[in-house]
Amino acid sequence: MLQQVNGHSSNPDAHGRKPLREDVQEFLGREAPLHLLDDLTKVNPVTLETVLRCLQARYMADTFYTNAGCTLVALNPFKPVPQLYLPELMREYHAAPQPQKLKPHIFRVGEQTYRNVKSLIEPVNQSIVVSGESGAGKTWTSRCLMKFYAVVAASPASWESHRIAERIEQRILNSNPVMEAFGNACTLRNNNSSRFGKFIQLQLNRTQQMTGAAVQTYLLEKTRVAYQASSERNFHIFYQICKGANADERLQWHLPEGATFSWLPNPERTLEEDCFEVTREAMLHLGINAPTQNNIFKVLAGLLHLGNIRFADSGDEAQPCQLMDNAKCSFRTSASLLWLPEDPLLETLQIRTIRAGRQQQVFRKPCSQAECNMRRDCLAKLVYARLFDWLVSVINSSICADPNAWTTFIGLLDVYGFESFPDNSLEQLCINYANEKLQQHFVAHYLRAQQEEYAVEGLEWSFVSYQDNQTCLDLIEGSPISICSLINEECRLNRPSSAAQLQTRIESALAGSPCLGHNKLSQEPSFIVVHYAGPVRYHTTGLVEKNKDPVPPELTRLLQQSQDPLLKVLFPADPEETSQEEPSGQSRVPVLTVVSKFKASLEQLLQVLHGTTPHYIRCIKPNSQGQAQTFLQEEVLSQLEACGLVETIHISAAGFPIRVSHQNFVERYELLRRLRPRIAQTPHSLSDEGRSAWSAHDEAPTLQPLLQDIFHSLPALTLAATTPGGPAEATPASVHCGRTKVFMTDSTLELLEHGRAQVLDQCARCIQGGWRQHQQRKQERQRQAAVLIQAAIRSWLTRKRIQRLHTAATVIKHAWHKWRTRMAFLASNELDGAEEKHLLQAPRSLRVFPLPQAQTQLRGAIIRLWPLGLVLANAPVGVRGFQRKLVVWACLQLPSSGPSSYPVQTAQEQAGVTSIRALPQGSIKFHCRKSPLRYADICPEPSSYSVTGFNQILLERHRLGHV
Repeated sequence: MLQQVNGHSSNPDAHGRKPLREDVQEFLGREAPLHLLDDLTKVNPVTLETVLRCLQARYMADTFYTNAGCTLVALNPFKPVPQLYLPELMREYHAAPQPQKLKPHIFRVGEQTYRNVKSLIEPVNQSIVVSGESGAGKTWTSRCLMKFYAVVAASPASWESHRIAERIEQRILNSNPVMEAFGNACTLRNNNSSRFGKFIQLQLNRTQQMTGAAVQTYLLEKTRVAYQASSERNFHIFYQICKGANADERLQWHLPEGATFSWLPNPERTLEEDCFEVTREAMLHLGINAPTQNNIFKVLAGLLHLGNIRFADSGDEAQPCQLMDNAKCSFRTSASLLWLPEDPLLETLQIRTIRAGRQQQVFRKPCSQAECNMRRDCLAKLVYARLFDWLVSVINSSICADPNAWTTFIGLLDVYGFESFPDNSLEQLCINYANEKLQQHFVAHYLRAQQEEYAVEGLEWSFVSYQDNQTCLDLIEGSPISICSLINEECRLNRPSSAAQLQTRIESALAGSPCLGHNKLSQEPSFIVVHYAGPVRYHTTGLVEKNKDPVPPELTRLLQQSQDPLLKVLFPADPEETSQEEPSGQSRVPVLTVVSKFKASLEQLLQVLHGTTPHYIRCIKPNSQGQAQTFLQEEVLSQLEACGLVETIHISAAGFPIRVSHQNFVERYELLRRLRPRIAQTPHSLSDEGRSAWSAHDEAPTLQPLLQDIFHSLPALTLAATTPGGPAEATPASVHCGRTKVFMTDSTLELLEHGRAQVLDQCARCIQGGWRQHQQRKQERQRQAAVLIQAAIRSWLTRKRIQRLHTAATVIKHAWHKWRTRMAFLASNELDGAEEKHLLQAPRSLRVFPLPQAQTQLRGAIIRLWPLGLVLANAPVGVRGFQRKLVVWACLQLPSSGPSSYPVQTAQEQAGVTSIRALPQGSIKFHCRKSPLRYADICPEPSSYSVTGFNQILLERHRLGHV
């Protein structure tokens, strides 16, 4: 059947074209630059053939990552490529200003999710769905993504916080080898196939630093413990303890060299995953100490010995089956390692306890050989499943952060790939059912939802046909009748299940489904389901029993009696615990089957994914042999068709992956109106598509003008982004306005963000300029205020100083006036009682002038008060002119006669002066200090006869007596 994709046939031989292999070889020889195309949307035309050629060209050039629109295609190189995952390369993608311009890589997807959590328009949690077939590299991809987040989300705040962050990151990374050792196994398609699904939630705080993680697991393939298909192996941990234990541990765990175990097939194969020391060291970092590890490995060794137990057919239904002779040693060793009593263990495996009747009577029925083996396998699966769940809880308790310490998360979903084996049972049905649900989620998110949203928003869109797997999902899980409902109904019926009868019921009840196939040539009861990746045949034998997953209650009670410390934790004593597999009579309740539990957990996972922004990584396996540089076109082509990659490329290339509501668009890009030219744009400035989009929809009055202004600024942004001197190409409209959202391409979003950053830069410069101007004005005002304050203070201090000087001068002036007044009063009193008796004789060198009576009286007073007269004569104020000279002369004149006169001899002339005071009794020295007055020591009018040098006046008594 030919499928048409956008008018191009997907059949390589259509229209007489050459076979695909020859066409690819010719293409590779003619178009060598094809390996330089980083995005499959650039391939023209986009068909399966051209996409296949591009992938092969890049694979041969050792380029293993290619974009396909919104999806990253990862080709498994099947060889070590260490340079692709160096920490330096991680930091390069993390530090790049625009990671989308770097080469496609899983680190680019990781950086995009990390930046979306930090600065998305509408911040939401992120998730990465890693899908692909078994062996395509999903586990390696998830491991590298965890290492990337551990590097870029480190906390550099302080040394203490950095050390705590490093410890958390190391524990998150150490959870990988532990979970791979206990949950991965070697299958036909992959040496390290995950036999369980896991969703790792990396928890980030408000500053986008990784504070913890949480692990959720789905559907562990616990049947692998007791059953392994041909050429497959058990879980890695069993091979690790058998190959990596030392001599003492081998003796303690009863694992001698060369021992064979029926549950340990293909032990001679050596894989990279058989590294026991790495697992033990990782467990130690997760908080599992050495004694606990020893208990774990001892229990695992006990399960290996339990698998060697064989029962002989009794031949009588009333008699229990006995142990074979070669199994008794293994039985005792297993009981010893599990710390279980031998007799109760053997009795539990041989005899079945049945409760019947309203009185709940207990009946003991011996089991057949098949039932004994089934109970033995059930015991091993129960212990291993509880141990795996306990390890997951220990890991979560070690790495999970407090709910208040994280706000967002990035989820990594690593689930089993699509599986199709020669013998497919319930495990493959659940795995493929999960892949169908994830494929529907991918289709709904990127293909169908995109097209439907374009139609709802009124955008013209040419629809692309895509593979909708809803019909297959209705067949598996539909209501009221589906494969799951019929299997669950068989579990509820109180009768033995028949494989042929189950096949008949499925074929008759679901005959109208186009996804249900028939294989009339098959001799075994089976049915065929046509999945999106191809048809798979499922055997009905043992399907109902696996769905029931019966756990006899006596097995649980037996394990609760174990004295092993680990088994006591795994099986705590609970008297209220009742088994759901053995209900009877009126107390029968609906059985919670494996399919029901898996369906519930899958629905919960999808709810988490719907609440996040998903990112898809499609892992492709170039060949099924795991050989490097080998690209098998047929196998790759089937995987491309299965994952709907071509339809994804078509819609991503021609569509609008960015969708933002009007309100959020205006809130973020309203500032772009600043870039709008001053001259209003005419309606013809917009493209016809944009104009029709605006005229076709009614928008709120407040948002429509704002949106129009923002869109009018796009030509200016495009012109600014055009390279100077380059050709101005007329690009088609890359943005559309719907009824409630704005649709745009990645290039338009990058253009808007560039314009927004430009406007913010201008605003920042404006704010900085205004702030600097404000600061400068403030500093100038402060400087002027300081100058005014300083001037006022200096003026006040000067006034205060002048006031103090004025006050002091006033006090001195008053004291001086007071003293003058008093001296004048004393002088007047002495002048009143004095009587002049002799006339003064002038010196020979002077001419004698007759003096008036008043001056004669004044001279007599001065003679009597000659010391005061000397002071007054040299004072800057007082008598002037002739009177001054007279005063000086009178003070120093010696009387010519008289008995009461006294001779005074100066230092120059040795003349005598008659004193009115008492006679001195010896030599007297007068020492005059410098006067504080300004002109006190300066004589304004010196004369030739002026007497000076009276700082020392000698009055000698013998001369006075001689006179």
